[in-house]
Amino acid sequence: MISSSIVLALGPWQIVLIVVAILLLFGGKKIPELMRGLGSGIKEFKDASKEDPSESKDKE
Repeated sequence: MISSSIVLALGPWQIVLIVVAILLLFGGKKIPELMRGLGSGIKEFKDASKEDPSESKDKE
C-alpha cells in the first residue's frame, strides 16, 4: 500500500528524470543484461518455491 502511494506521488517528469539518470549511470548496453539477470533470478525463485518439499528431502 505504501509503495503504490509513492508511485502515485511521482509525476511524469520525475519518472523521466529517474530513467535518464539510470541510463547515464549504467549505459544502454548494460541495462538489458541487468534485466536479463533479474528475470532469471525471479524465475529460479518461482521454480524453487513451486518445488514439492518432499522432493527436496529425497534429493538430500
